[in-house]
Amino acid sequence: MRQIVLDTETTGLNPRTGDRVIEVGCVEIFNRKLTGNNYHCYINPERESDEGALAVHGLTTEFLSDKPKFHEIAHELRDFIQGAQVIIHNAPFDLGFLNAEFTRMGLPPFVQYCDGVIDTLVQAKELHPGKRNSLDALCDRYDISNAHRKLHGALLDSELLADVYLAMTRGQNSLTMDVEEETSNDGEALEIVPLGEIIVVTASSDELAEHDTVLAGLDKSVKGNCVWRTYAA
Repeated sequence: MRQIVLDTETTGLNPRTGDRVIEVGCVEIFNRKLTGNNYHCYINPERESDEGALAVHGLTTEFLSDKPKFHEIAHELRDFIQGAQVIIHNAPFDLGFLNAEFTRMGLPPFVQYCDGVIDTLVQAKELHPGKRNSLDALCDRYDISNAHRKLHGALLDSELLADVYLAMTRGQNSLTMDVEEETSNDGEALEIVPLGEIIVVTASSDELAEHDTVLAGLDKSVKGNCVWRTYAA
């Protein structure tokens, strides 16, 4: 399977008000391995970046002034991602900008060239509900070094996200352990010992009563049965 981890930097937050893409970074994964076949370009947006956006990416108007315009790189970007599954963190943001750029050129939306889109922010929220799931937070959670990330950059962020995605989707091959004969360094068989006992702690009657009181309060607030009672039923 060919997958492309993609990130963009932009002049602001809203393509509908004229904000443009100024950087695209893509990292290729094939059969869950990084290939090193990446794509990266800076783009002249023909407008200045908002102050807040500039503080995030640091790409000045002067730096971008001699870079190609989006219509000059659109076809090579399209060819690079054609038919691949695209992986993006907070996909609606990047896709909104890329779709707008392609539509501006009279082309089909960017997403039509992809073989599906994976939003790693959605995945992370499902795996880690109630926790911070920014790219920096995920790097910390999966022990991926991002010490060199002082400012946002499309290619750098794509490289970090590729590592995060592979770590986040690695999964477990098995939830059970097969007992096999092990040997010591000198080749002698080691004694097989039983696994530890599984201890199950059940709730006391007082705890169950307190739990029921909490559910009753939830029932009252929703004027019916709360989701926990529905699930139990």
